[in-house]
Formats: sequence, structure tokens, C-alpha cells
Amino acid sequence: MPFIELQSNLPASSFSEEFLKKLSSCAAAALEKPVERMNVVVKPGLPMLIAGSSSSCVMLSVSAIGVTDTADKNKEHSAKLFAFLTRELGLTEERIVIVFHALQPHQVGKKGTVMSFL
Repeated sequence: MPFIELQSNLPASSFSEEFLKKLSSCAAAALEKPVERMNVVVKPGLPMLIAGSSSSCVMLSVSAIGVTDTADKNKEHSAKLFAFLTRELGLTEERIVIVFHALQPHQVGKKGTVMSFL
């Protein structure tokens, strides 16, 4: 059950429902998880700086169980996600930062329990 959170200073109009669906599909494919398990949040229009500049930018947070726990895995995920974001949003790689979080099953609640018991 991956969690994708995109924060950006781009306006809300940059993030259509179609974009959210494409982001979900891209992340699902990159993480090798079913799209039905993806959770995606986009927070547009934020005051942001990357590398001291307020030019258009994105910070992407990727949290998941079992697929974001090594440098080799995250290098592969990063390449796929950067390709998507640069293509879809017209940003350069320098204006995008991705943070990976390795979750444990006991850290994710669902259906009144945690993933350890599902």
C-alpha cells in the first residue's frame, strides 16, 4: 500500500485528475504494486524553495512497505519517477526532489488494524 505525496509550487491547474491517474499508474509500475493499492495526494500552490530558488519545483515523497528499503531499488524507482515528472510537468531534474521512506507493516493502519495482521 504505497503512499505518494507530491508537493509543488505549481498551480492546482497543473494537476488534473488525468495527471493524478498517470502519476498513480507510473508509481505503481515503478514500485511493482497494483494500482488499486496506490494512495496519491497532490498539494499544489505551496510556497517552496529548492536549492535556494522559488522557481517551479516538485518534492515527491514515496512511502511503501518492502520496496523502498535499498539504494538499488530506489535508484530504479527514481529514474522512472523523474522521467515521468519531467515529461508531464516540463520541469528539469534539478527542480525535482524525491524522498523515499521504507515503511514496516506495523506502521500502516487499515480496516481497524495494521498491515501486519492483514
